[in-house]
Amino acid sequence: MAHLQHPLESGFSASSTVDEVLEGIDLSGRNVVITGGHSGLGLVMTRALSAAGASVTVGSRNQERAEAAVAGIPRVDVSRIDLLDPESIEAFSQRWLDSGRPLHILINNAGYPASPHIERDARGCEAQFATNHLGHFQLTRSLYPALKAAGGARVVSTTSGAQRMSDILWDDPHFHERTYDTGLAYAQSKTANVLFAVELDRRSRDDDIRAFAAHPGVIASTAFNGAVGTDVQRQMGLIDEDGNAIIDPEHGKKTPEQGAATIVFGATSPMLEGLGGVYLNNSDVSQLNDDQPPVTADEIPADVVSHSIDPESARRLWSMSEQLLADSSQRD
Repeated sequence: MAHLQHPLESGFSASSTVDEVLEGIDLSGRNVVITGGHSGLGLVMTRALSAAGASVTVGSRNQERAEAAVAGIPRVDVSRIDLLDPESIEAFSQRWLDSGRPLHILINNAGYPASPHIERDARGCEAQFATNHLGHFQLTRSLYPALKAAGGARVVSTTSGAQRMSDILWDDPHFHERTYDTGLAYAQSKTANVLFAVELDRRSRDDDIRAFAAHPGVIASTAFNGAVGTDVQRQMGLIDEDGNAIIDPEHGKKTPEQGAATIVFGATSPMLEGLGGVYLNNSDVSQLNDDQPPVTADEIPADVVSHSIDPESARRLWSMSEQLLADSSQRD
């Protein structure tokens, strides 16, 4: 399979920070939407992009909490969105379109915290897939006119090296038949993020909209890693015996500032001009590597694998996602 997963030799590394990636980049006059831009990696990105001159809208399910978190950051506002609720997504998008503003950067960053028990949205969709992929799929499509109006826009979806652990569970993506496995559900949703970038880029490049999926590395403070509990985090080598985060970027364990760097690289770097539909890692294009070692406490491999960038799978996922939204609309 021909592919574009060839590192650019960007000059950045696993330890590069978001401020280093943005050095010399002026985002004055650029409009940015970040889902979940009020906490964790999202808050780091909101601060950094604002400091570079961008105007940032944070999409959050809890508007009051988000407004408190971003208070005092210049050119930042908050707009409510619940990615499990199609009506909330449409309302958010319509508010943006009514404002008449072009959208230069959309960062699909919010995620659903992992749970050992299956949770579903009102459509019956498994909640991690519904939030991490389907909600952002709907949001991106709804905001498309504003992205097109920017005359050069980027859509970046926060994915994970977990994409290597599972293809889309085509026969039962919402665990109606199979036993629920939160790790498998997470991996599937992260593969969906990459496949979405592949197909979105194919469909939108003629409108000067390019799409990327970015792996931030493993950050102990993220909701997914926090949900597994401290014992598992110790076994994974993410925290020490005292509960302190272990930072080892060369082996995939990063600070939020290092993790945010790859996402912001995808959103802003001039090195990516003319490129899209690829998976990013360590502030560069990842190599394709289907022969990676297993995850251990010392090593967290995270190169992209073939099933995550397969163009036929990307088109199939797009069609499936359209059908899920259509079914939801008909029920309403």
